[in-house]
Parts: sequence; C-alpha cells; structure tokens
Amino acid sequence: MSSPSILFERPEDRPDEARLEAPACFADLNLDQVVDAITAGKEEYRLKPFFYAPLSTVGAITYRHDVMRDLDNDAVLESVRVFSQRMRTMREHLVQAEKLYYTYQKESWFLDAVELYCEAVRGLADGLERAGVSSQGFLALCEYLRDYVGSDRFRSLVSEVQGIKAGLSAIRYCLLLQGDRIRVRGYEGESDYSVDIEQTFERFKQGAVNDYTVAFPVGREMNHIEAQVLDSVARLHPDVFARLDAFATGHRDYQDETIRTFDREIQFYLAYREYTEAFRRAGLATCFPRVSTEKHVYCRDGYDFALAHKLIANGGSVVCNDFYLQGPERIIVVSGPNQGGKTTFARTFGQIHYLAALGCPVAGREAQTFLFDRLFTHFEKEEDIANLRGKLEDDLVRVHDIVTPATSNSIIIVNEIFASTTLQDAVFLSRQVMGAVMDLDALCVCVTFIDELASLSEKTVSMVSTVVPENPTQRTYKIRRRRADGLAYAISLAEKHGLTYERLKERLRS
Repeated sequence: MSSPSILFERPEDRPDEARLEAPACFADLNLDQVVDAITAGKEEYRLKPFFYAPLSTVGAITYRHDVMRDLDNDAVLESVRVFSQRMRTMREHLVQAEKLYYTYQKESWFLDAVELYCEAVRGLADGLERAGVSSQGFLALCEYLRDYVGSDRFRSLVSEVQGIKAGLSAIRYCLLLQGDRIRVRGYEGESDYSVDIEQTFERFKQGAVNDYTVAFPVGREMNHIEAQVLDSVARLHPDVFARLDAFATGHRDYQDETIRTFDREIQFYLAYREYTEAFRRAGLATCFPRVSTEKHVYCRDGYDFALAHKLIANGGSVVCNDFYLQGPERIIVVSGPNQGGKTTFARTFGQIHYLAALGCPVAGREAQTFLFDRLFTHFEKEEDIANLRGKLEDDLVRVHDIVTPATSNSIIIVNEIFASTTLQDAVFLSRQVMGAVMDLDALCVCVTFIDELASLSEKTVSMVSTVVPENPTQRTYKIRRRRADGLAYAISLAEKHGLTYERLKERLRS
C-alpha cells in the first residue's frame, strides 16, 4: 500500500519541520496573529510549522485547493470531523490509561482506545465512500483506507477487540457480603429480583415525586476494594483476562502511521476553514485565488485577516479594498494621510500573496496572485541599541539585506522608509531603492510620504488613501488608484504638528 499525504502533493513538498521557524515577514504582516488565531485550541496537532512553508509549484497549490473544495461537501466534512473527534477521544483514553494504577483497569482503558480507533477508521472509510470525493488527496486516501480496512492486520485487530469485549461482557459473578468481608464467587443461576420488585411497587406511584436518591461520585480511578474484587473475578475467568493481558502487551503499536499522519494534517484544513467561516458569517468574502507565474495580479474586496478578526469580535465594520497590476506595472506606491489605512493595505497585499502560496483561500471576492520565491518586508521598528546604528543607517542596512538576495520572482513590501532623515535625502535614497527594485522587475508595495515615487516610470502606479471630502480629517480607509497630489500629506503634516484650522482656532481661543 502507498502512503498518501492529504497535505502534500509529493513527498518532496514536505519540509523539514524540525528546522522550520516563522518567516521574517510574519510579524510585519501580522501573520503571526492570524496563525495564532487559526491554531488556537489545536496545539496538540503542532500545526504552526505547516504555515511556515509556502509551496513552490502551482500544482501543489491546486492540490490543496481541491482538498478544501471536497471539504465543502457536508457529508465529507462530517465524516472527517467525526473521525477527528473519535481520534481525540482515543488519545484521551490512552493518556488516562497511563495515569491509572491498577493493571486491569489500565488495560480496559487501552482496549477502549483501540476500539475507538477501529471505529474511527472504519467510519471514515465508509463515510468518504458514500460521500464521494474528487480531489487527488482524498481519492488517494480512500484507496489507502480500502486496502487498510481490508488488510489482515486491521481485521485481526477488530476481531480481537470484539472477542475480548464479548468475553468481558459475558462475565457474571456474585458478591457475598458477610460483615466486613466480601467474597467473590461465580454466578450460579440465581434469580434477579430487581424486575419483580419494580413491578410490585409500580402500583404505588402517584405522579411526579421528589427524588431523594443520592448519586455517589464515580471517579476514573478504582479504589482498593474494587481492585481486589476485579482481581478475584479475573481468577474466576483466567482465559478472558489472559487474552486482555496479551492484547495490551502485543498491540502497543496498533496505530497505522498514515492514519496518524492524516489525523494531524487534516487539522490544517479544518482549522483554516473554521477561522474563515467567521468572516463569511460577517458578510466578508473569501476565495480560492488563481496563483500563477504571471505578474498580472489583482484582488477585489480584499482585507486584512488579522484586523478583520479583531473588528468582527468587537462589533466593528471592515473596509475592503481592490488592487491590480497589469502590463509593465510592478510597484504600487501608496501615499496619503496618516492613519488612513495605508499600512493595512500593504499588509493585505502581503497576507493575500503569502496565504495563497500556502494553498489556502484568501480575503477577497476574486483574486489572482503571483507565485513568489521569497517575500521581503521592511516596516518601521524601534532602534536596537545593541547594534550601535542610528535610525537612518539601520534603514539602509535592512534595505540592503532585502535588495541583495531578492530576485525578479520576489515580492517586496516597504512601509515608510527613511522617515528619520530630511525630505531631500529621503527622496534621493528612496529613488535609489525603487530603481533597484525596478531593475529586479520584482513586485513591490511601497507606503511612502514621497509623492514623486508614484511617477518614476511605467512600472509604478499611484494609490492614495482617501478622506471624506467635506471633512478632510475623517478617514474613509479606502485606498484608490489615482494620482498623488500631495494634499493628503500636507493635511497629515498639519495634524502631526497641531496646525490644522480647528487646532489653531482652539489655541488662539485659549
């Protein structure tokens, strides 16, 4: 039998998880917040490394899209969810068995765990067959499950579990209580008077009455008396308990590795699906992007996942934006007033491309993204006194560390560089950086206060964060594709230094 993976199209697509860590762009794009929210409550599956490894081929991305589309089938989704819940319960049984002290109780919990495993596997195989799947991943899994469920190994496992369970269920015994002594002996056909007693007192029932019965607490750990009774029962039925002992000893490796791998990898899809369902319930669109090696990219009604997640939780509204690059266009230069959504727009561009490279749905009604080799970001950060560099020098070093390894297949997102120097120097340095990016022919989003960068060449396009015309201090958070006019920057400068008309009037009155 082959060993399919539901998460990777080919074995060579699987990364070395032991060496994976979050990419440098994660914090800048708030992808760390996105992944934390997606994986919350699923820590046992160790899903984060899967989000640190973008795929390198369009085929691998299409493979994941197809698996996710199969999960849009309610019958497939339900089969997978029931399987996952049974496997989680199975693991809880195994953990509990390790905590218990008495041998036969430990073995009983282990037997129940194996039974849950068998039910989970058979239920998944039957459910997927009935539901019908079409993706390469699920088709390969169905073939594997058919072979595995029909194998001598699995059928023997099921038969042993059922046989031991039947043997244990058939055991009947009597307890003789004499003072402070308990004697256990075999059942000898004594009558069960419980039914007769219930029938005798049935006539005395007078409608609903108060229930004065007391429920005794039942813990998972046996007490010493129960354990001694069980040991005595085992001596009365040595064959059944010998089978239980042998089963617990001989089936420690009962789980199939491919089944175990599927149980973990399918959580990547389920967790992502659960995360995006919240956006759809709020009326926000998600879509499967078309990922290609062409540099014609676009998105309609895109938004920042991390910000939207917070806004929805707090009852806020989410503003969506569009973008596109076509023909020779490579660089989006975003200008406009501060706090107008420019940085959020840049993050949206980066998030959509990164998540698309994972083979996941993205924020937007429709999108086409570029399959990048690396995604670089430069966002403002606090000075690090350990490196003894000033702010400007630090900016220059960080930009150099981006432009040098970047290729024509890279994506670069730059947010407000060279803000610590004079306008003249910032213009000169920014032109040099943009020139290097244009020479690479890389895709880029540049958030800046320098309008001139938007018209450097045919490769640059201007997008501007807008304000309410009647009230320029009120942001719309809409980023429009239009010529930069410098007015927005003048307003933001006046606000920054307290020189707006309203602020000046207040100061003159005081």
